[in-house]
Amino acid sequence: MPQTTAQQVSLRKARVEDVPRIQKLIHIYADQGEMLHRSLNELYETMRDFTIVEEDGKIVACAAIHVTWDDLAELKSVAVAPEAQGRGYGKLVVNRCLDEARELGLRRVFALTYKPEFFAKFGFQIIDRSMLPHKVWGECIKCRKFPNCNETAMMCYLDKREQLAMDGP
Repeated sequence: MPQTTAQQVSLRKARVEDVPRIQKLIHIYADQGEMLHRSLNELYETMRDFTIVEEDGKIVACAAIHVTWDDLAELKSVAVAPEAQGRGYGKLVVNRCLDEARELGLRRVFALTYKPEFFAKFGFQIIDRSMLPHKVWGECIKCRKFPNCNETAMMCYLDKREQLAMDGP
């Protein structure tokens, strides 16, 4: 009878040697028009924003939390390898990024997405794009869909009291 081995799975911050593999994972979805392509240069510059899941030495999920202002960050480049979907790896990297945002003292995290139902599971709510600062749109001009983008803008309020104030009575 063949022996089976347990998979080695780790959740960790990205390292320099991970960058080409992160790019390869992101480009699976970018090539399908589901997210932005990321250059190696950009990924090296923002490498410290990334959390990854590694399974048996292969990067199977990634997400980045990028601070954009004193109380605001973007959750971006959320990707799970097709062969690893359904294992909870997307949830792992997103929750870790949101925890990191809290640790940094941020109050809000936004995402621009084609998958609003996924982000809603983490408390993100659809917002009007005009609620986001203009500097957020700097990446948009790199996109082939600009200015006719149909991504959904979503916001997660890390301080639930602020969420209640935004929702009203």
